Amino acid sequence: MRFAHISDVHLGGWKQQPMQDLNFQSFRMAVDICIEKKLDFILIAGDLFDSAYPSIEILKETFFEFKRIKEAKIPCFIIAGSHDYSISGKTFLDVLEKAGFCKNVVNIEENKDRIILNPVIYGNVAIYGYPGKKSGLEIEELRKIKFNDSPGMFKIFMLHTTIDKAKGTLPIDALEVECLPKADYYALGHLHIDFQYQNFVYPGPIFPNNFQELEDLQNGSFYIVNTDSENSLQKIDLKIKEIVLIDVEIKNAVNATDQIISEIEKKDVEDKIILLRVRGELESGNNSDIKFSQIEETAARKKAYFLLKNTHELKTKEVEMEIEVRNIDNVEEESIKLYSEQNPNSFNFNALIPQLIHSLSIDKQEGEKIESFTNRLLEESKKILKF
Repeated sequence: MRFAHISDVHLGGWKQQPMQDLNFQSFRMAVDICIEKKLDFILIAGDLFDSAYPSIEILKETFFEFKRIKEAKIPCFIIAGSHDYSISGKTFLDVLEKAGFCKNVVNIEENKDRIILNPVIYGNVAIYGYPGKKSGLEIEELRKIKFNDSPGMFKIFMLHTTIDKAKGTLPIDALEVECLPKADYYALGHLHIDFQYQNFVYPGPIFPNNFQELEDLQNGSFYIVNTDSENSLQKIDLKIKEIVLIDVEIKNAVNATDQIISEIEKKDVEDKIILLRVRGELESGNNSDIKFSQIEETAARKKAYFLLKNTHELKTKEVEMEIEVRNIDNVEEESIKLYSEQNPNSFNFNALIPQLIHSLSIDKQEGEKIESFTNRLLEESKKILKF
């Protein structure tokens, strides 16, 4: 038999519409290949969506692709991942299943200190599954997993987690592969890497999900598994757009715009994604002196598909202050006073510092979402700064 192993599609994950479009194109390309090759079935090992409750536009596009899969008579088996999992157990994966587009293979029985998984049977294949959860909460549960056995069948275990053999130096909890019941193929998701250990396989994301992944992976991928072949795994690269990395080190923010534009002018960026990394320690000027709108206009003039910028490694030279704190209870007041004395030219800003500190000390309200709290802080700060 031949089947596709897909994971970490993250539909709706990109906030920029052009990148979100590429994510869908990559998923559509994977569906095209599965249909063209007339595969026996498809596995999606978690994070089909980037959230448990995607937007209507995301759902419309997704349902269209699953309708194509159904019309091609290719069964699709899924589990939830850490992004599309809901603690209530209800997600839009249920809607896809109710529409007859796929089958969620998670079937759990609680049995004292053990968790028993029942399989979904398809021909001579027994497919078991366990969902991914937020913050790796599934790992401790997976250590208790047992199969309700299906002798003589080809066993597939779909799970969305981090295994110890793949985590590398990441300081996170990971599942010991020896804890898991025996299966013929482990269809893994969660880590956005192309990784194989024995019959444990991560296929990588369908499309890179951020700046760093675009740089590292260049494109998305999935696997086609052929159980009748000696080389049973075939990696399928989903090449949508070429990546052009432009790495610029700057020291003078005032001249940085021209410096960056000069580097873009040297490159062939037509219909390509520009990854612009701006780094260095500014000896003069500050971040706001870099005119990114002009830089984006240059990229558009050269017909680049999209420009993504990364300024995480761009630092402003720190102003060192020697502070002798006489009263620890008034450390903020003393620091402000000393800073103001050392920077008399910043009089207008100095007067705002106490107000800003006060506005940033407000508490998060009970039940308030982090996004709402962050927006509230920003709005208060903007009022003070008169933005």
